[in-house]
Amino acid sequence: MSLVKGILLPLLACASLSAAEFEVASIRPSGPTTPTSLMNVGLHVDGAQLRCTAMSLNDYIGMAYKLKNYQISGPDWLKGERFDISAKIPEGASREQISEMLQALLASRFQLKSHREAKPMPVFALLVAKGGLKIKPVSEEPIDPKANYDVKISGGREGVTLKLGPNATFGFRDNKLEASHLPMQGLADMLARFLDRPVLDLTETQGTFDYSLELSPEDYRTMLIRSALTAGVTLPPEALKLLEGASDSSLHAALQGVGLKLEARKAPVDVLVIDKVEKTPTEN
Repeated sequence: MSLVKGILLPLLACASLSAAEFEVASIRPSGPTTPTSLMNVGLHVDGAQLRCTAMSLNDYIGMAYKLKNYQISGPDWLKGERFDISAKIPEGASREQISEMLQALLASRFQLKSHREAKPMPVFALLVAKGGLKIKPVSEEPIDPKANYDVKISGGREGVTLKLGPNATFGFRDNKLEASHLPMQGLADMLARFLDRPVLDLTETQGTFDYSLELSPEDYRTMLIRSALTAGVTLPPEALKLLEGASDSSLHAALQGVGLKLEARKAPVDVLVIDKVEKTPTEN
């Protein structure tokens, strides 16, 4: 599930290099895509080694350019073609420049060319509801900048659990949406993967929060189907039919319970338009 996107995160920098590039990088197809394989996606940074497993080309583009899934406009197959990447980070790199290294890797190995433009589209604005926020920020422990960095998805047909770095987690299972140590922007990003349009954080709220949102079985099922479509899974017509008339009423009620609301709007969104990209990378 391409939740990893992003859910998936700004990473690394190497000021000593005029062009940030990995020292060496190996790219290999991840193998056949199944609902189970999509639940076992991961990113791991251990010292000078970066390893990404079963991530789509769409995920890598999002990581490279620090974009959400809905901000990438390209061929549908970007979400279906999945690759494992193993790369060595140059000595002296910090954790803010992996994005630039990924941009260089995508350009050299997939011949990626793109441009940016603003596109108006339907969105949900995440806002503080009337009466104010009903949850309080949670305290954060200091994070060791040299510690190993992991982003991992695990789960199956009944739901998923995401580890989003050192402290934050996100779970979607048992008719519940739960998260810990997640900022409002992170909640908006997660919600966008389960809804039919982007979610923009307009709460102007700082800090990280714990959330527990109860959903009806019908809304839970609908949101699970949408998340599969977002991840590039092809579903049978009978599954798609279940999306007809979906209202997400229990989600809206649960958000109201913590002092938040979703408001339908139309807004310009910064989009990366893919002009050219190859399905198969050049040889390692």
